[in-house]
Amino acid sequence: MLLEIRDIHVHYGKIAALKGVSVEVGAGEIVTLIGANGAGKTTTLKTISGLRPLSSGSIVFDGADISRTPGHKRVLAGIGQAPEGRGIFPGMSVEENLLMGAYARKGDFSAELKEAYELFPRLGERKGQAGGTMSGGEQQMLAIGRALMAKPKVLLLDEPSMGLAPKLVQQIFSIIQEINRRGTTVLLVEQNAQQALQIAHRAYVLETGRVVKAAPAAELLDDPEVRAAYLGGDLGEAAAGVDDDASR
Repeated sequence: MLLEIRDIHVHYGKIAALKGVSVEVGAGEIVTLIGANGAGKTTTLKTISGLRPLSSGSIVFDGADISRTPGHKRVLAGIGQAPEGRGIFPGMSVEENLLMGAYARKGDFSAELKEAYELFPRLGERKGQAGGTMSGGEQQMLAIGRALMAKPKVLLLDEPSMGLAPKLVQQIFSIIQEINRRGTTVLLVEQNAQQALQIAHRAYVLETGRVVKAAPAAELLDDPEVRAAYLGGDLGEAAAGVDDDASR
């Protein structure tokens, strides 16, 4: 396995956010974490990237235990993240934002810039524009492009479709598939469970800091409990109401 999260516990003060989460991500896969807000999905990604400390458990990446490795060294090891809320630098140009993704690397980044503009032609058209003046969809493209500039082995994506129009959501998910086809492993956190399960190879369902289901994504798409809770299922408006509340 490229990435192994083994029985991790994480606390915010005295509050337990993760209570023994175990997740595996194989090289070349798209794996998704789904669940309601507060389930621990974002905390899991932050812990993998080194932004949250472990209380117990371990994280093994590419054969090495990185549980206590500083975040910047995890980037150098091959872990890239596009965070929830995008987190771009609003006063910097598109190209400057992209180059910030390669800040820890040395050498020539022209090949990575070229690939970013190839994946996201809109960024190439607006390379001199300030990031803060771009639309939400363009900023999401920029956040993903910036993460790719570090040449990650695994790309952590946190809610890439949040706040985007349906047409842009489709575009973002198509790009995620293309990134994966080009050889980058993806661990995806996504409130839009339907879309996530359609592109993922495997999936985990988190509830209140625990993994409650783990299966091939196609199986979870047909799972009655998952459909009712996260995909609308036969409950329709009731399930949609849960998603609406969770997104506020």
